[in-house]
Amino acid sequence: MNDTPRFKRVLIANRGEIALRIQRACRQLGLETVAVHSDADAESRHVREADIALCIGPASAARSYLDPDGLLLAARMTGATAIHPGYGFLSENADFADAVEAAGLTFIGPTGASIRMMGDKITAKRAMRDAGVPCVPGSDGPLPASMEEVHAVAREVGFPVIVKASGGGGGRGMRVVTDAADLTQAVTLTAKEAQQAFGNPTLYLERFMQKPRHIEIQVLCDTHGTALWLGARDCSLQRRHQKVLEEAPPPGIAPDVIAEIGERCAQACRRIGYRGAGTFEFLYEDGVFAFIEMNTRVQVEHPITEETTGIDIVAAQLRIAQGEALAIRQEDIQQRGHAIECRLNAEDPFTFIPSPGTITRWDLPGGPGVRVDTHVVSGYTVPPYYDSLIGKVISHGGSRDEAIARLRVALAEMRVEGVSTNIALHQDLLADPHFHEGGVDIHYLERWLAERTAS
Repeated sequence: MNDTPRFKRVLIANRGEIALRIQRACRQLGLETVAVHSDADAESRHVREADIALCIGPASAARSYLDPDGLLLAARMTGATAIHPGYGFLSENADFADAVEAAGLTFIGPTGASIRMMGDKITAKRAMRDAGVPCVPGSDGPLPASMEEVHAVAREVGFPVIVKASGGGGGRGMRVVTDAADLTQAVTLTAKEAQQAFGNPTLYLERFMQKPRHIEIQVLCDTHGTALWLGARDCSLQRRHQKVLEEAPPPGIAPDVIAEIGERCAQACRRIGYRGAGTFEFLYEDGVFAFIEMNTRVQVEHPITEETTGIDIVAAQLRIAQGEALAIRQEDIQQRGHAIECRLNAEDPFTFIPSPGTITRWDLPGGPGVRVDTHVVSGYTVPPYYDSLIGKVISHGGSRDEAIARLRVALAEMRVEGVSTNIALHQDLLADPHFHEGGVDIHYLERWLAERTAS
């Protein structure tokens, strides 16, 4: 720590496993924690273990975890001088980051300006192009108002194309168009949806890549001019643009190829003055990386990078926010072995319908190379108001085969009763021969699920 730390008490503006993860990192660094919670989360584990706990509203996220004024009031009431937003909720809300700083508090994340720049997909792509980061071919800015001009842009890019909302995210606000005859309707509908969902009807257009993989580069940047990349992750196993299983490093991509794109990401961070943790997301096809967006927060899948690099990303976020310089150099960072993460959801493994309720049995796996990040204990009630994520099982091994073997054993040891979970889905995926080969594309899981349903 610095001799004069900027903060000693951190308000955790989140819930579930990431709230507990942040709390542990704070305690490791000798920082006090404030757990804010909704009525529905009053008995959550991180609430019980916090130095101070405060209810900030009813179960509705809009009246609790998404209430910026309530969070700032909670910080003043509890004496917290820093706020960690975790992921989701207000973690990428530039106005909230600005409000935290304006209140004289420390936002544990990038500046509002950085969030705003990278949150707008059009602005982000321009910034990345200027920094030499390769991007998906597409419109150079917002789509024009004239549909005749939109069609001209699409012809230049080449069909199929994907129409996207500039302010979109999480797989929302996008449509694939394979034929010029469908473009006008796709643009009209996507603009309406974007206005309703994000308050911004601005659209842009990209070439739709047929069978790309989803590859991420994790970065850490301090306020002293150091920007580091921490290796890459493969997050291609997705359903409806939502990640299901992630691994690091990406199988079948040469380390020197990843190093080249990783260094470009670090250079981009230095160029825009980025601070804290962040993730560059790329589509990768035929040996080519193409930037799609940057997440200006810690990711759900950060544990697999931690396991392969030995770097505590959340603790690094806290140290950077204290004004400390990163104590490691790029040449010190290596990805050792292989790590895989399964996202455990309280949902039916076949229909994916959420399964809220009380967990009556919760037996966790163990053994070498097995990590479980979860806030759940036996007797915990999964509320129906939030995301159904109840934990993450992470395996690490000296090789990909060893990581897969350890993860299969770990999932076989888990015993969960009282709610349905997607453990069976993960077990089936780990036994799939195409997954074992490595390098499946982002559409593979949905094709696999369709085949499973048909049979």
